[in-house]
Amino acid sequence: MPELPEVEVVRRGLDRWATGRTVEKSEVLHPRAVRRHAAGPADFAGRLAGRAVLPPRRRGKYLWLPLADPADDAGARPSEALLAHLGMSGQLLVGEPDREAQKHLRVRIAFTGGPGADPLDLRFVDQRTFGHLMVADLVPDAVAGAAAPAPDGTGLVPAPIVHIAADPLEDAFDGDAFYRALRRRKTGVKRALLDQSLISGVGNIYADEALWRARLHWARPTETLTRAEAARVVQAAQDVMSAALAVGGTSFDSLYVNVNGESGYFERSLDAYGRRDEPCRRCGSPIRRDEFMNRSSYSCPVCQPRPRRARY
Repeated sequence: MPELPEVEVVRRGLDRWATGRTVEKSEVLHPRAVRRHAAGPADFAGRLAGRAVLPPRRRGKYLWLPLADPADDAGARPSEALLAHLGMSGQLLVGEPDREAQKHLRVRIAFTGGPGADPLDLRFVDQRTFGHLMVADLVPDAVAGAAAPAPDGTGLVPAPIVHIAADPLEDAFDGDAFYRALRRRKTGVKRALLDQSLISGVGNIYADEALWRARLHWARPTETLTRAEAARVVQAAQDVMSAALAVGGTSFDSLYVNVNGESGYFERSLDAYGRRDEPCRRCGSPIRRDEFMNRSSYSCPVCQPRPRRARY
């Protein structure tokens, strides 16, 4: 599943190609792609038509395009956004409208105006149909504090994700609050990293990578973490995600690509995830694989010793 770096790569591409354009029309080619839009595909398309796209935003694994109404007065803040979650295999691809249709094309959005004024469309392609799009109301962002919402949508967040915590690359992320929440939660540290109400954007890949860098086992009880250890985990998550972002994210197959259809290259730099029986890059011990929440967890048995008390 695309995690924070992969979604941020897509957001940056949309910022370049979609910001400032106006939705001419949209087509829903598979109703499951808009299943979270309760009013249905026709309402989804109708609410997008004629709306101008403001700079895209992201929190964790969600991204959204604030929508302006051309009839609004200058300085009016947007009230709605196109909210996207890529799920396991979702792709948001931009290009010329007359290009060949992709397999598993679910939604097509045609734009007018914008950079260069060349025709452009945005396509939501999703092989497994676990991702979704919806038009959602924007509400004040509690994470951002008391700052008044701005006309470009700063300070607003889609209502369906208002409960999502700040992610580790946001200025609003509060390391002390995260540490206090960890101590209260009483779970394994990896489970905590995957809990989007504690910290958003971290998935299975980057949790393993951050814990390898922080030299902590994934089953370490959170209530035993010191403040310094919690800070080390957060710093490791920030570092590994920033490194992944610099090379376009992690692509294990063709299901994750940027808006131009290009893969990321961070898979070549992974230190733990997917490296079962390969030597640890620090100590040379074979990386181990454990079953974890119907998935896998990878760690070094020497650098990340299993705790005497463990929480699974």
